[in-house]
Amino acid sequence: MTEIVKLNASVKGEGPPLILMHGLFGAGDTLGGVRRRLAPDYEVHSLDLRNHGDSPHTDSMSYLEMAADVRAYMDGEGLEQAHLLGHSMGGKIAMELALMAPHRVADLIVADIAPVTYEPHHDAIQQALETLDPAAVRSRREADAVLSQYIAEKGVRQFLLTNLIPAQGGFRWQMNVSGILACYKQIMAAPMADGVYEGPTLFIRGGNSDYIQSSHQDAVQRYFPNADLKVIPEVGHWLHAEKPELFARVCHRFLAGAT
Repeated sequence: MTEIVKLNASVKGEGPPLILMHGLFGAGDTLGGVRRRLAPDYEVHSLDLRNHGDSPHTDSMSYLEMAADVRAYMDGEGLEQAHLLGHSMGGKIAMELALMAPHRVADLIVADIAPVTYEPHHDAIQQALETLDPAAVRSRREADAVLSQYIAEKGVRQFLLTNLIPAQGGFRWQMNVSGILACYKQIMAAPMADGVYEGPTLFIRGGNSDYIQSSHQDAVQRYFPNADLKVIPEVGHWLHAEKPELFARVCHRFLAGAT
């Protein structure tokens, strides 16, 4: 295992601690809409996960390592226990931490991901990121034109370009693109811990997303015997961005114990 890294984070609100974990190619602000809506009732910790945002770059991204990063963050903040909410890759990290150290997790929300290994499905994004030389472009529009050769969806391109920041007359990636792509197989993997988390757990699926399937039910029940599933209709994998009010309301209801 690589060394534990000290994660960058922002903290908003007051109340019981709630840790937010973003998905692949994101950062703490990716879940900003959730943070804003839950901060009135919770102390919300928005993390930049390793190789993302302002957190350190590493050459390994196993879920055991990334969950250990989050546990170390909790230790550093004096959080004996916290609510966890993770989307996609962040959801797998949240699951790993709950399996690794269940006593540290008050309850668990997993947004549109299952505790299984996924087949590679980011080929177009990988090609786009490998093609774009951020130091060679002079504007985000120029960078977007490069990405558009591979990625048709404007929203996906805009999301990736949130990682592009000015640097010495050009731009640079804030995330560790080469490290992430090298670790892609680790990111697609299932949780690695052997434990079971018996605390309250909520999986939230986007109605138009295929990330959580009926064939995943056995794996969910094996690891999380007290799991419930909520479906948000007419949204895809980015459910927290497509219907932020409804997503936050589902999370708040669960966290308040009113599921």
